[in-house]
Amino acid sequence: MRFRKVREEEPRLGLAPLIDVVFLLLIFFMVTSHFHVASGISIRLPKVAQRIYGETGSKVVLVIDRAGRIYLGGNRVKIEELGKELKGLTTKKGAFHLILQADKDVKHGRVVHIMDLAKKAGVTSIIIAAQWEPEKVF
Repeated sequence: MRFRKVREEEPRLGLAPLIDVVFLLLIFFMVTSHFHVASGISIRLPKVAQRIYGETGSKVVLVIDRAGRIYLGGNRVKIEELGKELKGLTTKKGAFHLILQADKDVKHGRVVHIMDLAKKAGVTSIIIAAQWEPEKVF
């Protein structure tokens, strides 16, 4: 009787499981990444040590640069027209979060005046943007 020798296969790395792992890593990094959306207007935000996570929902960005110019959604707006523009957004979008990005050198009174205009226009949520700087532990 002649017995056939069973050939043992050499262990190899399968390509399909490797592709699965790569796609899972890709999905993980896409879900956990935070994309920074730059408005194209150069401002220096004040720094904070504590990070605050905002709510989800519709957002509109209002930027005040160092010279005091106002940009609503990337378009330059005069202070006299800001209330009307915000009122139009509240009727069109409903409730939304107004993200206020003011340069750290802008006068406090100007920022408060703009916040007051936003409240009069019906904006219910104003988020003041700041640059997060983690505390250094030695």
